[in-house]
Amino acid sequence: MKTGLTRRRLIQTSLATGAVAGLGNASQAQDSTVHEGFPSQDRGKVYDTVLYAHSDLDKVTALVEGSPALANAAIDWGFGDWESALGAAAHMGFRDMADLLIRHGARPDLFTHAMLGHLDAVRSIVEAMPGIQSTYGPHGITLLSHAKAGKEQAAAVVDYLETLGGADPKQDSAPLEIPIEGYAGAYSWGTGVDENVTVVQRNGIVALVRGEGFPRRLFHRGGHVFSPFGTGSLTVRFEVEGERAVSLSVWDPERFLTARRVD
Repeated sequence: MKTGLTRRRLIQTSLATGAVAGLGNASQAQDSTVHEGFPSQDRGKVYDTVLYAHSDLDKVTALVEGSPALANAAIDWGFGDWESALGAAAHMGFRDMADLLIRHGARPDLFTHAMLGHLDAVRSIVEAMPGIQSTYGPHGITLLSHAKAGKEQAAAVVDYLETLGGADPKQDSAPLEIPIEGYAGAYSWGTGVDENVTVVQRNGIVALVRGEGFPRRLFHRGGHVFSPFGTGSLTVRFEVEGERAVSLSVWDPERFLTARRVD
């Protein structure tokens, strides 16, 4: 008489049951607390890795040795201003930091090679992609500035880029058409507690910030139209009455946000 459970099926069922039981025991034996973004990297550690990659080798060493994947940590500081830990080390001229991150799997790019003084690599990339030297790095920092951050060890790269031209494009801010105080204030697009942004002054420059985020500096293109440093076609446009802005809109490249002044 046949039954619905064959010998093969019995073995498979037993193995599966044992595996599940084993997982259950393992989960009980370890800390069950996981960070909010799991299975993505812990956002706090990602932030710390990029932040400390500007200045603190010991802290970044501890982070990446605990989790080597953090060597590729990156943050969007606002409006698409992406910065990786290696990108931070590159524009700070922090060679030891760059070496540490690369050893743990970080991916060098044109800006890294420029700071490290890898002339052959920089020349090869530029020759393969003419005009690439004019591309901005994080925060709108130019390729030539990255090379200069490498000091003596990158002097040959500096000389090459200066001879080549186009590696240090300037983002000049046009004179403001109203006093800077005319832009500063709170702007809201809804009734929620976080549906607002604030325009502030930073050393005489207009900046935009949301909540506890990082203020994004804006340069004036003219006509009350501003752009964040190093973020391409995105613009922030103010509607002004007299010498006071009454609203702002954000375009990327189409308009996706309009906020009224509420202060």
